[in-house]
Amino acid sequence: MPSQHNNHHKGPAEKKILRTVHQTITDNSMFQSGDHVLVAVSGGPDSVALIHLLDTLSPVFSFGLGIAHLNHRLRQIESERDAEFVAALSQKLNLPFYMEKQDVRRYQGQHKLSLEEAARRVRYTFLNQVAEANGFTKIALGHHYDDNAELVLMYLLRGSGPLGLSGMPPVRDKKIVRPLINVKRSQIIDYLTEKELEYVRDTSNADLNYLRNKLRHDLIPQLLSSYNPKIRETLNRTASIMRSEEEWIAALIDPIFKGTLISQETAKICLSRDAFDKIPLAARRRLIRKAILTVKGNLRRITYSHIDATIRLAMTGPAVGFLDLPDRIRIRRNHQALVISKDKENLRASAKNQRQPTWPTYEYTFTPPGCFHIREASVRLKLSEMAIKELPDFSHTGQQIAFFDINKLRFPLIVRNFRPGDRFSPLGMSGSQKVKAFFINNKIPREKRVRCPLLVSNGNIVWVVGYRLDNSVKVSAETRKVLKAEVLLA
Repeated sequence: MPSQHNNHHKGPAEKKILRTVHQTITDNSMFQSGDHVLVAVSGGPDSVALIHLLDTLSPVFSFGLGIAHLNHRLRQIESERDAEFVAALSQKLNLPFYMEKQDVRRYQGQHKLSLEEAARRVRYTFLNQVAEANGFTKIALGHHYDDNAELVLMYLLRGSGPLGLSGMPPVRDKKIVRPLINVKRSQIIDYLTEKELEYVRDTSNADLNYLRNKLRHDLIPQLLSSYNPKIRETLNRTASIMRSEEEWIAALIDPIFKGTLISQETAKICLSRDAFDKIPLAARRRLIRKAILTVKGNLRRITYSHIDATIRLAMTGPAVGFLDLPDRIRIRRNHQALVISKDKENLRASAKNQRQPTWPTYEYTFTPPGCFHIREASVRLKLSEMAIKELPDFSHTGQQIAFFDINKLRFPLIVRNFRPGDRFSPLGMSGSQKVKAFFINNKIPREKRVRCPLLVSNGNIVWVVGYRLDNSVKVSAETRKVLKAEVLLA
């Protein structure tokens, strides 16, 4: 705690907030003596309170301070005003000041991101570069108690798992620190008012087009008034519980991960596919997430569906196949190895150069009769046996139903999507044809081609599902038993 002498001329709001921040710093070992702390200051109430509080506490914990401000150029006149305000504040506090202008909207367009994600990436890049270039050992952010509650609620609405519900950690990567994480927004305003400290207002914080603002100004007030007057406390408590559980589970997963690991490089991890058979589904998900986190550096834009698709590739996918995930992450299955890597170039450009497909591959093995769901194609394939005497008039059945001479098939059957070099002998034609050429000649749209199921028997394509049968399995005068296949919507 700050000494009684230091608190002698302080008001109640300042004493209370200093006590909370001091406790947070101590409990989380945020600073060591001799640290140099770069404080991100936007000019808003949270960051202004943060820099003043850390300036007061710096003699107590023996750390130095500097101020960093990024002008996002999003609000024109307001953005320039904010930069001038923070520059003047750093001069008043006699602290080093680092400022940069970035065109966030341009960055957003180049990288096809949401505005919030683009601003976040640019901001963290700037802060890390300033810290590294100027010898700062910590980066302090102004996130507080209410921010954490809003983030947990936002992740809850998005269907996040335990990691998302853990909220913002007080310390991340031993470098990013949040000294205000246990301070409420109302306490910050009380402190600034009591100290008569000036700050600027960001008018975009009232824009309800942003989800975070809708939660803050609309949903949380409703929850407070009608459901739980302590909703912020509840959400923060949930985050604390989830964070502890995550740390515990991560410790349990680590030896499992090492046991699955075949090799590891800077941007590539190779896992044993055989090891996946021996662990529960929840552990498989965590192994995949850990591998992606290791090569990517974060899990932003990696969703449940991405993890699920990776597990399907590992467990039931083709022996050789791949998936492309956001931010140049590629998942490759090579027989009994699963490789997670971050490519240096854009995956689509890379795939084009290598003349490889850029869509996720899929492959299922089954034995008729039965109804089989092919989720990637959004269809079900119903297969049933019938006698030759039950065969209907082919001219009235349409392309969604096909009939095969069952004795010309080899079981089990495989359903998969297109691979480069695929060929078959379309019914009614002589010789073979590339499946790609068949798609083009029949004007099948590219987006349908990549998902179109192909029925394979004994390594040969016997049906481009919904389009054309192969000559080798057609019903003839010698046929005695028929396999009927129907395409149904999933």
